[in-house]
Amino acid sequence: MVLGALIDAGVPLGGIREALGGLAIGGDSVWTERVVRAGISATKFCVRGEDSPVEHAHHDPIEAHAHAHAHGHGHHHEHTQPAPPAGADSHRHSHTHRSLAQIATLIDASGLTPAAKARAKQLFLRLGEAEAAIHGMPLEQVHLHEVGALDSIIDIVGSVYALEQLGVDRIVSSPLNVGSGTITSAHGHYPVPAPATLRLLQGVPMYAGPQQKELVTPTGALLISSYATSYGRVPPMRVQRVGYGAGSRDLHERPNVLRVLIGEEDAGVSADTVVVVEADIDDMNPQIFGVLMDGLLGDGALDVFYTPIQMKKNRPGTLLTIVSRPEDREKHTTRVFRETTTIGVRYREMTRECLDRKIVHVTTPYGAVAIKVAGRQGEVLNAAPEFDDCLRVARESGKPVKDVQAAAMKAFLDLSHP
Repeated sequence: MVLGALIDAGVPLGGIREALGGLAIGGDSVWTERVVRAGISATKFCVRGEDSPVEHAHHDPIEAHAHAHAHGHGHHHEHTQPAPPAGADSHRHSHTHRSLAQIATLIDASGLTPAAKARAKQLFLRLGEAEAAIHGMPLEQVHLHEVGALDSIIDIVGSVYALEQLGVDRIVSSPLNVGSGTITSAHGHYPVPAPATLRLLQGVPMYAGPQQKELVTPTGALLISSYATSYGRVPPMRVQRVGYGAGSRDLHERPNVLRVLIGEEDAGVSADTVVVVEADIDDMNPQIFGVLMDGLLGDGALDVFYTPIQMKKNRPGTLLTIVSRPEDREKHTTRVFRETTTIGVRYREMTRECLDRKIVHVTTPYGAVAIKVAGRQGEVLNAAPEFDDCLRVARESGKPVKDVQAAAMKAFLDLSHP
């Protein structure tokens, strides 16, 4: 699906074929098909030479339909491929187990650049380490099963080539829907996500959707978690190309596609992702709220505020709201549980856009005051004296705070428009 999306977005299939040339595959072993998944037209990258993994065996109507799409000839192909080998639809798949050393030899024979070869080997080393940890064996004894098959090696090597060709500076991924249910692998039946997938996705935002299918494979987990530098909503960008890569199954209730957006970061939009943490409290000593706010702000919360609410049993209560950086959510949640009487919190990710801010120091007849200046794309939109500075100067000079504020703003305007 990764390769299909990148090809759909403009990476030439011919270049991928050249990069794969040393993997002992024929020119007709990889091709693309134009397919439709739940109403979305997408590119499916196809590999001939080794059968699909066991867990993709087609034994239900949805998967049988997808299989027919994969091998049918009613779709546009990049080239004409020979008919499927006899028994291709028998659903009895064989596997080739390869060691890391064997895979490294195949990668060395590919047409990748030296840097890309090193990247591909590092990817498989990471996969081998995950398998070794799962099965409790030394790394040198690991033989990769489904991901050691030639089609998966082609997927990874081809993706490394395609991403290098694009020359992107940063890759952002959405949280990953891993699916649910169970799969059958060379080692037996496992819950979704598979053990290797789950280990590779440690630290990566993921969730289990309602689909009783495996939606993230070890290959996909390896690529996404190795290349993505952050996760969340689509960042501010000017989209130049869009690609859709199709999976084998047509899930009907949702498009089984991977979407890739390629473009330039929009530096004119200052947006970032924050987490909003909330808790409803109706049985706590109100004196604690001030201590809690001080502690949360001291821990790096971006904002903390309280809202009066009416709770169950007609009791007045307080809604605690914390605006936090995603990496600080756990820290702030721990403090809420430790220092309040709530027994649950809820949180959601949001995107916020902020004006550019800077501090300008001005001199008034009463003393120096800092001015907080906010703007966008070089235009000043807001300016306000820092209240703490105005209060300090007012106390030192014996003047009213409002006079100090007015003098500070006059000084700033004189400085901005001499």
